[in-house]
Amino acid sequence: MNTISIIGNSTMKPSCRFLISTKSPVFFKHHHSLTNNLSGNQFKFDKTKRSLACSFRILGFRTIFNEAQKSFCVPNISFGQSRLITGGSRGISVVASVASQFREFSTSVETRVNDKNFERIFVQNGINVKPLVVERIDKDENVLGDEEPRLGVLVDDGESVNREDLDGGQGVEIVSTKREESDIEKEAWKLLNDAVVMYCGSPVGTVAANDPGDKMPLNYDQVFVRDFVPSALAFLLRGEGEIVKNFLLHALQLQSWEKTVDCYSPGQGLMPASFKVRTVPLDDNKLEEVLDPDFGESAIGRVAPVDSGLWWIILLRAYGKLTGDYALQERVDVQTGMKLILNLCLADGFDMFPSLLVTDGSCMIDRRMGIHGHPLEIQALFYSALRSSREMLVVNDGSKNLVRAINNRLSALSFHIREYYWVDMRKINEIYRYKTEEYSTEAINKFNIYPEQIPSWLMDWIPEEGGYLIGNLQPAHMDFRFFTLGNLWSVVSSLGTPKQNESILNMIEAKWDDLVGNMPLKICYPALESEDWRIITGSDPKNTPWSYHNGGSWPTLLWQFTLACMKMNRMELAHKAIALAEKRLQADHWPEYYDTRAGKFIGKQSRLYQTWTVAGFLTSKILLENPEKAALLFWDEDYDLLEICVCGLNTSGRKRCSRVAAKSQILV
Repeated sequence: MNTISIIGNSTMKPSCRFLISTKSPVFFKHHHSLTNNLSGNQFKFDKTKRSLACSFRILGFRTIFNEAQKSFCVPNISFGQSRLITGGSRGISVVASVASQFREFSTSVETRVNDKNFERIFVQNGINVKPLVVERIDKDENVLGDEEPRLGVLVDDGESVNREDLDGGQGVEIVSTKREESDIEKEAWKLLNDAVVMYCGSPVGTVAANDPGDKMPLNYDQVFVRDFVPSALAFLLRGEGEIVKNFLLHALQLQSWEKTVDCYSPGQGLMPASFKVRTVPLDDNKLEEVLDPDFGESAIGRVAPVDSGLWWIILLRAYGKLTGDYALQERVDVQTGMKLILNLCLADGFDMFPSLLVTDGSCMIDRRMGIHGHPLEIQALFYSALRSSREMLVVNDGSKNLVRAINNRLSALSFHIREYYWVDMRKINEIYRYKTEEYSTEAINKFNIYPEQIPSWLMDWIPEEGGYLIGNLQPAHMDFRFFTLGNLWSVVSSLGTPKQNESILNMIEAKWDDLVGNMPLKICYPALESEDWRIITGSDPKNTPWSYHNGGSWPTLLWQFTLACMKMNRMELAHKAIALAEKRLQADHWPEYYDTRAGKFIGKQSRLYQTWTVAGFLTSKILLENPEKAALLFWDEDYDLLEICVCGLNTSGRKRCSRVAAKSQILV
């Protein structure tokens, strides 16, 4: 086994490298244009030591290995410095960024397309890899002052700053200052800044929790992909894009890390659940920083994080929408990473449904809670990631099959969820009268659901007005629990129909005491109790009834609730929920979750100073004050999708599928 050390040195920055153990020869492909653009700098590749030394200040470069063995070194990832400068007398804030001028260098890449494999990237010598990328940064001399502002903190210089970005686009963004921040907001920003993780001198994310009294942080000191999303949105809404860009690119680099569990490797394109910056010793008493990712091989239950790649795509879209930096989406390595995630999700399998089949614990609910199969949360995120990808993918001959597959899946998935996951009083009464054991293409009870499955609590709980999307659907099984994240994200992404989206918020309002109570919002309702808890959770001591994932109240869901309310013009509900959270979060030291049926008590194993609790609160406040920015983050109904029918029945001698008849109903 050979050990390769990729070392990068940068001016006034600590060195960093990725250490890889390889079992096969290492290939390094050097693009001819690299040396042509590095005049005055040195670029050395020592074959004897197998190390890559860089004396110029760079943002990133990649060495090329085989598809499971890739190495990256990013000594300094200052992809763009952001400053927020306020003019006190004028009452405005000017958001500007230092221009980051970069070039991309890649190996020669060609595409081959067929009906099953949407796209593969082939490089000379048969190595399936991402391109070599080298970037340079040139500081904008117009930026005032030498001191770097902290993330999310206004610097009051009283003067404007001009910026000219790479696309020749907007130079200055004007953000109105409506009010002074409250004490709780100031504390929240301080906590969020304190949670920032630095790697080689640049911010790359935020830790999951930053509790100074926690002597056993477990993995709460890592940067989680899903946990960072509300933090990223808070920074983006504040005008700070550097940390988000760094995070997106570092997570992309880790996507191709070699990962195995018991000598088995998952599919290419899997994003890590989290990563940690570790300091390792070198020779001569020197230290260096390395990134250590976790793809689930260290997680409880060893479950791969299905939602990580979906959140990464959603965040990539949000970054472009809120910063105007669409060049990041168009980079070859970013496009390739996005395609790898999509190919992994769209791969053919044995499943008969357009929904994504996953195991238990593969999303925010990352412990055994009976959500294996086709959980709503994954389907809503999958739908959002598909819609995001369709906006960002560069359409050409090499990607047209993938784009077609995305459109077909979006159409089938939206119909499937709207038609079969939706329940209200009328639908429950229909299920109550179902006939079973129907063998026919015209069967009404397509999944052979037994009416006895309808739980007794639901018969009395469902309101006259309102409805929701159930938690899961499989043959002969409907999970009637209300899962908040899946329903909220269905509203945000327009996975539900306009009427269904409105009904979801109507039901939350009607069942406010159950779903919100003293602290927004329940992760699911109701909790599994008694024998159900013992059988379904395996007697999990952390998921006891009305605690943690089993009916606990999670303040981080507040930002998604706010976004859904703003989309449906129900801001009064968002204000009401934020007011509830504002009363307790600061006094309770920003817990991860709350326990009991009404969410009265801090969770028995809840971490304090939980970062996504802090970020969720801040993001909610900023969204309400900036509806034009909130509008960039949600999706409107796409009526073109309803015109696409991918059902194979329409080309056979059998009866045409029922979508045409059903479409008039689901659009109501």
